[in-house]
Amino acid sequence: MLVDSTQSAIPATDITELAPSYRLPLALVALAIPLFWLQPWVSGAVALLGLLLLFQAVTLRLQFSSTALDIYRGEQRIRHFPYQDWLNWEIFWSPLPILFYFKEVSSIHFLPIIFSPSQLRTCLEQHCPRPIQTS
Repeated sequence: MLVDSTQSAIPATDITELAPSYRLPLALVALAIPLFWLQPWVSGAVALLGLLLLFQAVTLRLQFSSTALDIYRGEQRIRHFPYQDWLNWEIFWSPLPILFYFKEVSSIHFLPIIFSPSQLRTCLEQHCPRPIQTS
């Protein structure tokens, strides 16, 4: 990889890559098995979603740097989300995290939890603390 000498590269030690988590995809595939006896079409859809999420968990990586959240497929960065554009974030259903939501100035994003939820929360609190809610 070539680095332009006029730009400073982010040191590799300042980047945290989240470990994949296969709990949600495997739970969906497991749920599809008993569903097959009740509704084969629903079972097929749930199993397909689980397999799609399993593929994504294997191929995608989330990296937190000091300035942005980046999503990689292999060595190729496919999305870049600078923290300066973030308004809020939330991890839904704390007992068993299944969905990560964050809102930017111009859009909102939902990501299934296919990476370590504890690492995700730690990185979010470190790099992009939520604004204090006043009531």
